[in-house]
Amino acid sequence: MKIITILSLLVCSLFLPVNMSGQRSVKSQNSKDNVYILTDQNFAKTIKSGIVLVDFYATWCGPCKIFAPRLEEIALEMGNKVVAGKLDTDRSKVTSVKYNIRYLPTIILFKNGIEVQRFIGLQEKETIVNAINLLQ
Repeated sequence: MKIITILSLLVCSLFLPVNMSGQRSVKSQNSKDNVYILTDQNFAKTIKSGIVLVDFYATWCGPCKIFAPRLEEIALEMGNKVVAGKLDTDRSKVTSVKYNIRYLPTIILFKNGIEVQRFIGLQEKETIVNAINLLQ
């Protein structure tokens, strides 16, 4: 019985996220695993340092669905220059109200926790990439 319990624990531990590099540990639940899933609980911690791109979206929003793969491409192409995240405005109302999100998608660039640029509506990937490069 002890062997089965130990084996079960070992197998389960293989599926737990391990972060030995000191990187932010809020990344999860994304098909390409390069975009952070943000919530009211982890938002402030995620944006507090570096350049962070946040897509405020809703699951029912058509333009948001169009922008989603662009966000993944930006995150992949920009690498360590930017942290890309997305926040579901229906599930994270506190943060959505705090940042006065009235239109979707709204994309905000933060630098060290301070909003430096806001885009409202569907944006081209190049527009966002150029804005990130100007912050470097």
